[in-house]
Amino acid sequence: MTEGRARTVFIGSGGFGRETLWRLGEHPDVALIGVVTAPPRAAGRGGRTSVTPIHEAARHLELRPILTPARLRDASALDDVLALSPDLIVLADYGQIVPPRLLELRHGALNLHPSLLPRYRGATPIPAAILAGDTETGVSLMRMDAGLDTGPIVAQVRVPLEGDETTPLLEETLELEAASLLTQYLGPWLRNKISATPQPDAGATVTRPLRREDGRLDPSRPAHELERKVRAYQPWPGSFVETDLGRLIVWRAEPDAGTTPVGIFDETGLGTGDRSQLRLREVQPAGGNRMSWDAFVRGRPTIVGSSIVP
Repeated sequence: MTEGRARTVFIGSGGFGRETLWRLGEHPDVALIGVVTAPPRAAGRGGRTSVTPIHEAARHLELRPILTPARLRDASALDDVLALSPDLIVLADYGQIVPPRLLELRHGALNLHPSLLPRYRGATPIPAAILAGDTETGVSLMRMDAGLDTGPIVAQVRVPLEGDETTPLLEETLELEAASLLTQYLGPWLRNKISATPQPDAGATVTRPLRREDGRLDPSRPAHELERKVRAYQPWPGSFVETDLGRLIVWRAEPDAGTTPVGIFDETGLGTGDRSQLRLREVQPAGGNRMSWDAFVRGRPTIVGSSIVP
């Protein structure tokens, strides 16, 4: 029965929205009538088909239908969503533009975004906060408009950062915060008890999708910058350097003072800019397993004294 409840379609693909989907399924003011997510894709060397985290969660919740359009803006995809007669869209971590007709529903379209908007609009707000060395981040609940994360803010929650977060772990934290934020404010929103406030222009920044080359570590930069990249770029695109022994992925590192020349490896790590050193703690050689830097040096002692390959 959906009488008296807002007919709601959830749109999302990444893991950031999983807990929100679970909470929506239990919300007393919501009738969850469908899910839109990215289509399955081939993954791994065997080409096995992999569905999105949201698709997996929706199947577990036995939600129907699960729509997987390649482009939500296509007329047929939009018609499929509108055929469900939704009152409300809730979106988290989808990565596509939402057609204007879905923004004009009775209760609009609400987006959960993992930053304190207007800071870090766009595709990669969680890595951006880590890269910048921010002392706090958060989640914004906003009513979507035609812009890129420019809609008015319904509510925000702030989350302190300790300076040791990786992107996967911070995403898990913000996933729970997002679900709690929506749970707290959705009922009042549906009953018109609260309104949205336009975002300020001051402080607005935009992030972009990450590319593989973003993960390359430049030893001319200070070690504290490189250590942030190591934490921010997990799991994609990863952080790496090229060596005479092949590509070396860096999983864990620490900044430190040092006298090793820039770009040269020693027994503890890599010489970097600004009279600093990136102490390597956990690495992964090409075609190998993750291991401690000490174990890597014992097995490949010629790395000591060698330089990275541009």
